[in-house]
Amino acid sequence: MKKALIIGAGPAGLTAAYELLVRSGEYEVVVFEESGSFGGISRTVCHNGNRMDMGGHRFFSKVPEVNAWWQNMLPMQGAPALDDRLLGRVPTLQPGGPDPEKEDRVMLRRSRVSRIFFNQKFFDYPITIKAETFRNMGLKATIAAGCSYLAVCLRKRPERSLEDFYINRFGRRLYSMFFEHYTENLWGRHPSQIDPSWGAQRVKGVSIRAVLKNALEKQLGRKNRKVETSLIEEFSYPKLGPGELWDVTAAEIEKRGGTIRRHARVTGLRKNAENRLTTLLYEQDGETHEMEGDVVISSMPIRDLVAGMNDVPENAAKIAGGLPYRDYMTVGVLIPRLGLENRTGRKTVGNIVPDNWVYVHDRSVQMGRFQIYNNWSPYMVKDLEHTVWMGLEYFCNEGDAMWSMSDDAFAGLGISEMVRLKLIGSPDEVLDYHVERVRKAYPAYFDSYAQMDELRAYLDTIPNLFCVGRNGQHRYNNIDHSMCTSFEAVKDILSGSTDHSNVWNVNTEKEYHEEEKKNEIE
Repeated sequence: MKKALIIGAGPAGLTAAYELLVRSGEYEVVVFEESGSFGGISRTVCHNGNRMDMGGHRFFSKVPEVNAWWQNMLPMQGAPALDDRLLGRVPTLQPGGPDPEKEDRVMLRRSRVSRIFFNQKFFDYPITIKAETFRNMGLKATIAAGCSYLAVCLRKRPERSLEDFYINRFGRRLYSMFFEHYTENLWGRHPSQIDPSWGAQRVKGVSIRAVLKNALEKQLGRKNRKVETSLIEEFSYPKLGPGELWDVTAAEIEKRGGTIRRHARVTGLRKNAENRLTTLLYEQDGETHEMEGDVVISSMPIRDLVAGMNDVPENAAKIAGGLPYRDYMTVGVLIPRLGLENRTGRKTVGNIVPDNWVYVHDRSVQMGRFQIYNNWSPYMVKDLEHTVWMGLEYFCNEGDAMWSMSDDAFAGLGISEMVRLKLIGSPDEVLDYHVERVRKAYPAYFDSYAQMDELRAYLDTIPNLFCVGRNGQHRYNNIDHSMCTSFEAVKDILSGSTDHSNVWNVNTEKEYHEEEKKNEIE
């Protein structure tokens, strides 16, 4: 029997392992995971009965294969969740689906509410065209934004940077208000220094034009309208957070005979004279081990992957070594109430604001975003009716001043900024907190990323190496995109194909998942 060595037990790695086991009996599957948990940045952390989502994960895809996969692992709810029952809401239900009050292995349907917090006011994200938006901006700013957008409609900028990308779609005034500071806070670089492909991938078709079109079609009641991912109004979410999906997947892999080695850090890969990978080196329990394999599926950061291989050309090693990442810190904060008034008309337990997460565009704080876990799933919070469980998110670089703070000092920073933003009135209101750090959370689009195509060309010369997932391809993929890279990799392995372009091409074309992929599945 052949052996597949899979690096990383995140969405891409576990998807690849499961697909290989289900689709073929030819391969022994071994997964190596550096940490003790599953899901990578999509894991769920539980602290004193309250659960944290690392980064916030909406489960939404235009790929039927992905949706069917999720449904197989976590069937859609067939009865209302706890908060729906308390509020008398009627959610989207699947006839015959599990009752989340009785079963854990269930996917919930949730309303999407994401807004921008700017100048102590809420703005929809993406920006919507309605009276409240104009009131919050003020007449002068509204007129200036409109004129700014009209100006760029008449004369588009050459898109040499992310700044150009945003200005072309929103105008300079809205860019300055809602994108410039947040983007610099996220990446630690001004948008003028970031490759525009990040915007093309993440923002895709969202623009003032798209917002206007979506609003008009919604008013006209047009059915089957195409909706950009950032404009969706409903999404799926595991009852116990995103990590539940990957815990279930890991259990299914082991049930089918796959092996998952936790706390196993991959340190190197050896190639033979034919440029094929033959041996994987890893550390576990303080000892170094080796394992031979026929194929390697890697979701580990490309920088570390290339650094651990022998006989790498100097240029490829230099490009990989220069690939940048942005790290992430979050503090979960438990409070009895939230100081923000709910003016949305949406019913919530405790009448808290209904947002899943809120983008913070206040230049007086370092906070990038805050999550309200109560609104992701009522089962994320131990005492839903009497407490609010929040996640305050910060972006940093491993080893910098913020990363090096003690947990208590970092929590103190977050809590002080909660007071400044009037989320709470005093630090004394905090009942509990918990800090988490995530290395290499966001592959960044600057420095040697400009030479990524050259590095990819080198990696493609290794016929039995398949790079999948967010860090495996150094691409800011969503969960479904990461899974699709593994679907394609498994197809190549089973067909014997040495052309990996299908794996790399996932999430590079705007219409890929809407038309080409859909037709292929049908």
